[in-house]
Amino acid sequence: MSREGLQTRFGSAEESPGLLLWQVTNRWQAAQRAALKPYGLTHVQFVLLAALTYLAADGPVTQKALADQAATDPMMTSQVLRALEGQGLVRRLAHPHDKRARALEVTEEGRALANRAVQAVEACDAEFFAVLGEQGKGAPDAFTRALRALSGR
Repeated sequence: MSREGLQTRFGSAEESPGLLLWQVTNRWQAAQRAALKPYGLTHVQFVLLAALTYLAADGPVTQKALADQAATDPMMTSQVLRALEGQGLVRRLAHPHDKRARALEVTEEGRALANRAVQAVEACDAEFFAVLGEQGKGAPDAFTRALRALSGR
């Protein structure tokens, strides 16, 4: 279907899943930014700090393992980790088994901040997804399974 020069198969913008996903993602990210502001964390800083806190319970974590878990770009992950290290929230140490890698460690301050911030993030998610009713209340629900399929995990 064509609409004044735009060659699209959709009759309206509200029919495009890609555009809707873009709009929802922007609204959700804005809500997350607001929820994290009192903690002095950007959303990506929170994601990496929380993922590291989670992974570190099983032993040394490499930057690659963290980037894989968070599905973040390795170079961006490195930059964010440097910022978190500068804030005293993480440490990068010599890896005990891999001379080429650094072992990432969450400081006590970082762990405490991650655990405070995750409460705000989860409350923000609950409020944001409440519009879905029972469908969005918890994992594993159909909505969460659909998101997991789209994420490739």
